[in-house]
Amino acid sequence: MSWWVLHVDMDQFIAAVEIRRRPELRGLPVVVGGSGDPTKPRQVVATASYEAREFGVHSGMPVRAAYKKCPQAVFLPSDPAAYDAASAEVMDTLRSFPVVVEVWGWDECIVGAETDDPEALAGELRAAVAERTGLTCSIGIGDNKTRAKLATGFAKHERSHAVPFEGASLADAAAGVYRLTAANWREVMDHRPIRDLWGIGSRMEKNLNELGITTVAELAAADVDVLKKRFGPNMGAWYAALGRGLGDTQVTDVPREPVSRSHEETFQTDLVELPDIQREVRRIAEEVTREVVADGRTIQRVWVKLRFISFYTPIKSRKLKSPTQDPEVIATTALDLLQKFEIRRPIRLIGVRVEFVPPAAAS
Repeated sequence: MSWWVLHVDMDQFIAAVEIRRRPELRGLPVVVGGSGDPTKPRQVVATASYEAREFGVHSGMPVRAAYKKCPQAVFLPSDPAAYDAASAEVMDTLRSFPVVVEVWGWDECIVGAETDDPEALAGELRAAVAERTGLTCSIGIGDNKTRAKLATGFAKHERSHAVPFEGASLADAAAGVYRLTAANWREVMDHRPIRDLWGIGSRMEKNLNELGITTVAELAAADVDVLKKRFGPNMGAWYAALGRGLGDTQVTDVPREPVSRSHEETFQTDLVELPDIQREVRRIAEEVTREVVADGRTIQRVWVKLRFISFYTPIKSRKLKSPTQDPEVIATTALDLLQKFEIRRPIRLIGVRVEFVPPAAAS
């Protein structure tokens, strides 16, 4: 038997959880986010049902903007506890199979398995999840995590299939499962824009375009030394590997050790005066520090993030001279970082993130 990596991605997870407990909403445009009141400011869409997405509603957009695009939608408040519980149901269902489950978030995970028929396994996983939870998922099959993650996109959107996996038809691929491996990587991916790759956003796309790299094939053939010079030795090598679909094959069920914690707050009224901004930075820094210390962790780096009314969101960071658990040191460092920002516009959001000393180093 061969080792396979499967990426399991729940379909419209948060919306699906809400529809599961309110079946009368099935088939309607549903938008989840904030308090569920689209008239209130400073709220963001957590997810939208497929019906709402047809009107241009998507996660991350202001709830008010979603209301303008789709006023007939049902707007619901976020309920993290319900999503935690539903996610646990899904992961427990997957763990009932002889596989390794590496949780990535509420709505996705990586499954590692020894099997001669990964499509059959994927079908069994999807059926079990649907039967036991009432939720549906799509599964990408790969010979590593990179290809499995990308394959899930094809599994969700059948019209984007270029070439099915060997021995399968487009109808099979449209059924929520798709395989992407070294065998069909070039045929499926070479002609696609680099933005289609996992981990390349608009800014990196622009940077790569400046080097004359616009397609996956061009990234795969790019001079690694040129990429390293432009993006650094680690990231340059990573982008070169990404163009060839290379990636990690190890799947672990050991929970990831948190490396940082952050607090962010969006204010109902924009902050304009410096004393008000300083007061909020201090408060948030002290709050996150107290939580971290309560968990027995020590802090070695501090970040401050500001989001202006233009949605420009700069971030500044500083490594501490020595690790600490002192809230005053963290607050003072955050205020020092605040001085590095050019504050010319009102501020709508402040965030403070602290990075932990690794447990091994701390001990």
